[in-house]
Amino acid sequence: MEKDNLKEIERELVRELAAILGEEESAIDAGAELNTLGVDSFSFVELLVVIEEKFGAKLMESGMTREDFRTIHSLAECINRMGPDR
Repeated sequence: MEKDNLKEIERELVRELAAILGEEESAIDAGAELNTLGVDSFSFVELLVVIEEKFGAKLMESGMTREDFRTIHSLAECINRMGPDR
């Protein structure tokens, strides 16, 4: 079940990032570094808002590291680890 949850989180992040960047979902590689996908400081902040709103993550209290924000996949793993109480 945890693996299914991870994939769903990853799909949702891809969907949201595609909308933020004005790209097709198919153009978003979950394993690519965010900066290579065209994420700039503005779109990064938009992504942070999505993470807080969609997943209920309390980012200031989460202990997330720079490495957690490297790719969509690493973000999904981190959100999944936080569990339902994020």
